[in-house]
Amino acid sequence: MPVQPDPAAPQLFTWEFATDPYPAYAWLREHAPVHRTTLPSGVEAWLVTRYADARQALADSRLSKNPAHHSEQAHRTGRVGIPGERQADLMTHLLNIDPPDHTRLRRLVSKAFTPRRVAEFEPRVQQLTDRLIDGFAQRGSADLIHEFAFPLPIYAICDLLGVPAEDQDDFRDWAGMMIRHGGGQRGGVGRAVKRMRAYLLELIHRKRADPGEDLISGLIRASDHGEHLNENEAAAMAFILLFAGFETTVNLIGNGTYALLRNPEQRRLLQESVVRGETALLDTGIEELLRYDGPVEMATWRFATRPLSIGGVDIPVGDPVLVVLAAADRDPARFADENTLDLARTDNPHLGFGHGIHYCIGAPLARLEGRSALTTLLSRLPDLRLAENPENLRWRGGLIMRGLRELPVEFTPEARSPYAPVTPADAPTR
Repeated sequence: MPVQPDPAAPQLFTWEFATDPYPAYAWLREHAPVHRTTLPSGVEAWLVTRYADARQALADSRLSKNPAHHSEQAHRTGRVGIPGERQADLMTHLLNIDPPDHTRLRRLVSKAFTPRRVAEFEPRVQQLTDRLIDGFAQRGSADLIHEFAFPLPIYAICDLLGVPAEDQDDFRDWAGMMIRHGGGQRGGVGRAVKRMRAYLLELIHRKRADPGEDLISGLIRASDHGEHLNENEAAAMAFILLFAGFETTVNLIGNGTYALLRNPEQRRLLQESVVRGETALLDTGIEELLRYDGPVEMATWRFATRPLSIGGVDIPVGDPVLVVLAAADRDPARFADENTLDLARTDNPHLGFGHGIHYCIGAPLARLEGRSALTTLLSRLPDLRLAENPENLRWRGGLIMRGLRELPVEFTPEARSPYAPVTPADAPTR
């Protein structure tokens, strides 16, 4: 039965909503915390907006990640899930499966994607950060999305995966097509995903014959009681680490920098802390930026496998459920002064990276890249400022991610740096 809209409800999924969705989410939390709506794709889904309900839903085993529990046609046509993943046979990854398969794959991937591996990667992330800033520091202006926030995680994850330097620009092009979603050439997302899969399969063959110390080699070596990732699983896992990892970090850096520029007193406190070499405010600040205007607006798709109730609302079998992380993380029932950016906030169990068994496996890498990006921007470009009226900035459309299309800034030009602008050739060949 089609959704009957509440005439008092705010209009969702417009350009105005994308610019500032938080007033609409506040209305939903108060009046319709579990809200059935028609998405721009035509799919009807439930939006969960209160913190307690969101936390429950994220950990509820009756909500499956497998799109097979919804309409096969909707997934085949890209109306649910990641665009192009089905046609490219890249379905078998952590965002699309449930236990026991999820348990097995996550355990295998965790053997390769360890906290130690991420920590050892910190010098390379800092090198990339410095050299990207070198590309525009002497100019006095930049678009921080296209010149900094976008290429940093692309080059970083390519290097971590073991993509050779000469191939990294291809990955940057494919990632650009995916992040534009509906804004590019028709069918471009699907073609980009298929090309990426073909490349990853070929790279896996090469790594199997000549393994290195990179993450793809680690995925190939990972085993659990004699079980290994098969070729399709390894390709799908490499794909989702790239897809989920790079766009999350693009938005963490972009949204985080924008929030600091819009909150000058908080930015000043962080800047002074960074100059003193202190880390406490940076640690709490990254978590607060994830809460305040995080990179992931809604958790990825879930589908009811059994009848269940969320917030007193009955959810029928097969219905899609979207947990609105952005709404939950500004719930006044959980967060004091929910609309205030407070970098020193310590009571901050935000849901920016999810909750439960599907908690983001790449969260440590995103935090590392966010820390490097923000501290280096604040220390090297201390008078960084917006070069455009905030009302003129555009946000990318789409359900899951929240991020700016561009972030034009100005600053006092920096004296010549000892680094050269970064290129993929700077990345060591594995």
